[in-house]
Amino acid sequence: MRRLPSLDALVPFEAAARLLNFTAAARELNISQSAVSQQIRNLEASLGVALFERVGRSVRLTQVGKEYQHTVAAALGHIGNATAEIRSARGRPKVTLAADQSIAWLWLMPRLPLFQELIPDVAVRLLVSDVESDCVNDANDLAIVHGDGSWPGHHARRIFAEEVYPVCSPSYLETGPPLDSVDDIYRHVLLHLEDEHWNWMNWRMWLTECGASLPTEDRGLAINNYPLVVEAAKRGQGLALGWNHLVDLEIAAGTLVRPLAESVRTRFGYHAVWPSSRERLPQTEWLCDWLLQAADLPGEAVTRRTV
Repeated sequence: MRRLPSLDALVPFEAAARLLNFTAAARELNISQSAVSQQIRNLEASLGVALFERVGRSVRLTQVGKEYQHTVAAALGHIGNATAEIRSARGRPKVTLAADQSIAWLWLMPRLPLFQELIPDVAVRLLVSDVESDCVNDANDLAIVHGDGSWPGHHARRIFAEEVYPVCSPSYLETGPPLDSVDDIYRHVLLHLEDEHWNWMNWRMWLTECGASLPTEDRGLAINNYPLVVEAAKRGQGLALGWNHLVDLEIAAGTLVRPLAESVRTRFGYHAVWPSSRERLPQTEWLCDWLLQAADLPGEAVTRRTV
């Protein structure tokens, strides 16, 4: 604070520097001309330099004054913009939505503009974390999380059930080994998700459910981020497990294909979760209802509306 001048003097200085006229600055600020002159004298005294040259009844900036004007004008402009933003947002409904990286990146972000178009007066604050406790807590109005629908102290509504199947790029399917059945998977490079969550499907679980086993010599690639697993599959680096709804836009766009008809359904899925201890605000209700409706939108419809 010792490095700052009197903040009361900066506004008169900026106006006088911009208008190069103390009287015009006083008129703009609705104060007296003598008050403007006094504030600028005080500012010059505190800085130890002259900011204006008095030439008769007119003034002009010194070189130091010109340089100082640039900084002060920019700083006051930022403060003014921030203040206007706060005032315009005052009273605007807000909702804090938390989600893990997979659903936030692959499912929510392409669809969120549709909600903002439908209900533009609601401000959404999105928090993204793969740590469940960051998402499911009393500080967040709503969360989208993967699980079985049971979170102590919270209500939950299932957005969509879990269905998992292999996906790959069209080029990989054309140039890779034959893939006519689940038994052919042992020939292929498998893209693995390394994840701490026990209830996320992996290749061993998926193959076991389909009556097969993981290849003895796995030539796969392990990645600890599911959106990157999807990206690797799109680039033709191997076979990945695709979660229904998380990869539907890629399938609709043709960047990923389902090489096999087999899929595995589980008792898990993605749910909208909110604290039972908090009153549910209208904007939270609107967003929750919209999330359930958005789950029924086909990938083609989302791609068409957001391109």
